[in-house]
Amino acid sequence: MNTSISSTHGASTSSRRSPLHLGAFAAALIGLAGCTVGPDYVRPEIKANADYTSQPLLQARDATRTPPALDAWWQGFDDPELTRIISRVMAQNLDLAAAMARVDQARAAAREAGAQLAPQGSLDGQVVQMHQSTKGPLGELASHQPGYQRTQTLETLGVGASWELDIAGGLHRGAEAATDEAKAAEAGQDGVRVSVAAEAADSYFQVRGAQERLRLAQQQIDTEKQLLALVKLRLAGGLATSREVAQAQALVLQAQATLPPLRITLQQQLNRLDVLMGAAPGTYAAELKDSAQNFTVPAIGTDGGPDMLLRRRPDVIAAERRLAASNARIGVAVAEYYPKVSLGGLLGFESLQSGSLFSSQAFQPQAMLGLHWRLFDFGRVDAEVAQARGAHAEALAVYRQSMLRATEDVENAIVALAELETQHRDLEQEVQAHQMARDAAQDAYKGGAISLIEVLDEDRELLDSRDQLARVHADDARAAVATFRALGGGWPGSNVETTSVAAR
Repeated sequence: MNTSISSTHGASTSSRRSPLHLGAFAAALIGLAGCTVGPDYVRPEIKANADYTSQPLLQARDATRTPPALDAWWQGFDDPELTRIISRVMAQNLDLAAAMARVDQARAAAREAGAQLAPQGSLDGQVVQMHQSTKGPLGELASHQPGYQRTQTLETLGVGASWELDIAGGLHRGAEAATDEAKAAEAGQDGVRVSVAAEAADSYFQVRGAQERLRLAQQQIDTEKQLLALVKLRLAGGLATSREVAQAQALVLQAQATLPPLRITLQQQLNRLDVLMGAAPGTYAAELKDSAQNFTVPAIGTDGGPDMLLRRRPDVIAAERRLAASNARIGVAVAEYYPKVSLGGLLGFESLQSGSLFSSQAFQPQAMLGLHWRLFDFGRVDAEVAQARGAHAEALAVYRQSMLRATEDVENAIVALAELETQHRDLEQEVQAHQMARDAAQDAYKGGAISLIEVLDEDRELLDSRDQLARVHADDARAAVATFRALGGGWPGSNVETTSVAAR
């Protein structure tokens, strides 16, 4: 059902009263406005453990150290090069720039939705000059009238305003939904900030790990070449065989064969860092090749337990805001059961006589009252409400799942970090033992007490253990980065209260 009532200023008494009647009716409708249908949003309660199950692993690891602030966790590694890289990423990363643009769009959409609650105004003016045909219907009739002129100028000017009364609160609910979507976009931007910082640090430590492994491999190659020279010298003195020379040569080649995969990893991660910093591959590579490789893996704080993730994890925050938006859209759908009423007015002037546009005779005011009601369409409205409620149920499941995944990420990261550090300590002792065994074997070989085979075996084991130690050292730092990322580190954090009651 769609009806409209309008009033135009005229000469009759009833016509003159109608604006007063419309004004009284409009005042009554305004009094009815302000009701808001649909459920009010209440943040759902998420039940979580009081602490992480793997928390004792971190407590044993970090008993004597102070963790860095989560919003700038990279500073805890005491590596100026890493800090400089993260600063560039935050300033130049294109994924972050795109996320900022999405926030701007969402905020603009929220402002647009809010503006629909206010009256709309417009100013229109027009000057039309025409030479009328005398063969057309109007020309045929008017051309026989005294004073008819074929050339005519029509001047119009009007100031209009309209306002849809939000009787059921559908517009308010729509504005709520748009505002919540904007907040979800802001959380998404924070999520990109967390991700790019962690990705940059992860690539950085892969670079450092590859560089260290290359350095160790080159040291091993130099050592094997020295052994090869010794075997050749012994062969010249009749103390070694050509088979031993071939074995020593094979060990040199084996060590050299480890270099290409490491160079590939190094170059790929250097390229990745440049792209994360919004630069072409190769832009900053020289800085990392020449800088020192000193970093320490910091302590990690988990104060607040899993509940902290509700205000630290941007993906959880975004899911909660989308849940709020879906709740508001239920109200938008329910509002379709109610009539929509709009008020309009126009103060206009219209004249066919140039120069008389602003005269009292050209004044042409109008007042309008519009009504739109989907009176015979409630079946579709029922379906729209059911869709909105289904979308809300889906958003609630997504929100709860995001919290579970966030907790899982933290638990996995803590376990990986703790176990890698245990492995790192064991490997340090293993390398020391292999180094002592290798030195003793080479001395024994020089004295003729053992064969070259035993020296080569010790060399291989030493090479493997040193390479594994360098890899685990880098992986340890990467595991710390993954833990900071899982905790939502890399931005100031939200002030969202974590205490709430169950959603309706």
